[in-house]
Amino acid sequence: MIISQTSGVPIYQQIADSFRADILEGKMKEGEYLPSIRGLARDLKISVITTMKAYELLAQEGLVTAVQGKGYVVNPQDGNMLVEQHMRKVEEGLLQAIGSAKIAGLTEDELVNMLRMLMKL
Repeated sequence: MIISQTSGVPIYQQIADSFRADILEGKMKEGEYLPSIRGLARDLKISVITTMKAYELLAQEGLVTAVQGKGYVVNPQDGNMLVEQHMRKVEEGLLQAIGSAKIAGLTEDELVNMLRMLMKL
């Protein structure tokens, strides 16, 4: 896991994003435990509180569950939930692209054509 101090994205968010991607892409399986909070904080040279905040965010999203005395475990992933999570990521990306297109002065047709071209890659 690579964390950037200068990215403008809070460290806890970077950690949560990394684990979220691993879970949604199937790199982390149901029943697998996340690294211990203290261990990850030590490895990344960050605060335990920062790590805890990232794990709590994942728990709020339903991706992991806290198991007393053992840490955080990856929850079973519902196929519909996975699709919904990916749809949300696509929407976020498209909203950013639309914002950039407006700033660049692209028309709707130009943006749609660009998307069609990129879909063929």
